[in-house]
Amino acid sequence: MMTKHFIDLDDHSFEDLQGIIDNAIALKKSHKSGEINESLKNKTLAMIFDKSSTRTRVSFESGMTQLGGHSLFLSDKDIQIGRGEPITDSAIVISSMVDAVMLRVSSHEDILAFAKHASTPVINALSDESHPCQMLADLMTYQEHRGSIKGKKLFGLVTAIMFAKLLCKRLKYLTLS
Repeated sequence: MMTKHFIDLDDHSFEDLQGIIDNAIALKKSHKSGEINESLKNKTLAMIFDKSSTRTRVSFESGMTQLGGHSLFLSDKDIQIGRGEPITDSAIVISSMVDAVMLRVSSHEDILAFAKHASTPVINALSDESHPCQMLADLMTYQEHRGSIKGKKLFGLVTAIMFAKLLCKRLKYLTLS
């Protein structure tokens, strides 16, 4: 069976994304009602940051703790990924010791390379090309306040920023030729 990663929203069907949102809303409600959920008991998430973020770190650590799991914070000061240790080696070794890996990095290519060699699911918490967790959180918030996203044309701030970055990158390549 192939490992399922969460690298970009485009990699998943609407039904898959809707299922994730519905599950997240249900988990949020049960947590707020005081229900204990240990669905990630004895599971470990490695969180690799080369771009620090308070909200990303706290949200992933809190989520793991609320679901009975554990998270490992690994900053670019803690590991040698890409600086002496090839990403391939890091992916193989780190994924062999944890149940999933989250990356918040500058280069989308780094996430793709890591995912290619990882034996566990890889989550893109941010790259220069995609911010799927934030986009999914925005869609969840929309659904909680306005109802289903099915059939809606949505264009949020994160989407606009990512579009602008991609456009700038494309223009840079076009002007080089």
